[in-house]
Formats: sequence, structure tokens, C-alpha cells
Amino acid sequence: MTKLSVNINKFATLRNSRGGNNPDVVQAAIDAQRFGADGVTVHPRPDERHIRYEDVRQIRKIITTEFNIEGNPTEQKFVDLVLETHPHQVTLVPDALGQLTSDHGWDTIRHKDYLINLIGIFQKAGIRVSIFVDPVLEMVEGAAQTGTDRIELYTEAYAHDFAAGNPAAAIAPYLAAASKAKELGMGLNAGHDLDLHNLKFFAQQIPFLNEVSIGHALVCDAIYLGYENAVQMYQRQLK
Repeated sequence: MTKLSVNINKFATLRNSRGGNNPDVVQAAIDAQRFGADGVTVHPRPDERHIRYEDVRQIRKIITTEFNIEGNPTEQKFVDLVLETHPHQVTLVPDALGQLTSDHGWDTIRHKDYLINLIGIFQKAGIRVSIFVDPVLEMVEGAAQTGTDRIELYTEAYAHDFAAGNPAAAIAPYLAAASKAKELGMGLNAGHDLDLHNLKFFAQQIPFLNEVSIGHALVCDAIYLGYENAVQMYQRQLK
């Protein structure tokens, strides 16, 4: 069954907008686990505008389920943080400095040598590595050449086309990319703009999907539905 990792960045965004510690980001991680999530994801950025580096350290102390840290490894302090906290998985994302949100995958051909070096550093430390990739066969093939354990398919285009009423067209490139990843021996994650409307179809069409990471939509739903209920509703979409 596909695992659900809850990205708790938006809790930190809300906290930082007011100062203090409300909502408590560490408690948000504890509750995600308690409410049935299979994992917790954080994405610290250099400006710490949502998840702070110290949040990551504190969450690592209490995590009882899978811990996934996303981020751009061009910042040495990100690499150092991952090695220090030793999550179960690190997801490498090619964000630009100050970028609002992730909006593209790696060019795994152009950055092959760079990725090989970084992936080797994390794998040597015993950390599973996933890299953010667009649903393009050449990029998936390039990812396999880096030695990564998994890829995470960037799903914004899927969500957009699904919402436009074209589910078959929306899923087609993702199914092709996923099948290629499986053929090449890589695990498969997915994330970005997956929600209660489009998640079930995506997971049904790609039954060998290992994990989805969902934050923004789930936290928005939690405002209306309650946090525990939202986590469990997302879990039901994956079953």
C-alpha cells in the first residue's frame, strides 16, 4: 500500500506569521503520527520562512515513524543538517533561493555528476535518497544513472489536467515515467498538489507507488475537517 507522509511546513508558516510557538510544529509532527500518517515530511529552506533548522532537530528527537527531509543540497548547511539528524529519507529538490514552492524536477542529465556525488554522501551515511523529477522518460533514465534509491514525481501538471476534466491525459505521462522507474529498479514517490479529489485516481493507476508527500492541501482541509479527520481521509484515498 502507498504510504502517506504529511508535510507539516504550513504549520510552521502559520506559527512564523505571528511569532511564538502556536501552532507547535513538533506537536504537529506528533499528531500526524498519532492520527495515522505513515511519515512526516519537512522542507527547510535557507531563509527558514517556515520550517526552521532547529525544528528539524527537535522533530527528529520525537519521530516514531518515517522522517523525510526535503531541500536543495546546494546549501552546505542543508547537507550538514541531514547528516546530523539522519532521517530515513532525504529528498533532493532543485529549488532556487527564495523560491515560493518547488516547481520543477532535476535535469538529471545535466546535473548527473553533481547528483552522483551528493547521493553517495547520503547513502554512505545510511540515508535513503529520493530526487525530484518531472514525468519525462529521459529524466527518469538519467535519474537511474545517478544511483538514487527513489524518484519523486512532481505532480502539479497531473493535478492541473485532472482538475480540467482530463484524467486519462493527466495520468498518461506519470504512468509512463513510473513504469520506467520500476523497470530501472528505482522506488517511486510522488508529490505536489495532490489532494482529496485527485489522489485516489493517481494511486489506483500506479499501484506500485511507494509514498506520497502531501502538505498544503491536507492542512487546508484540516482547517475545515479537523487535522485527525483530514489525515484519515487522505489515508482512505490510498486504500
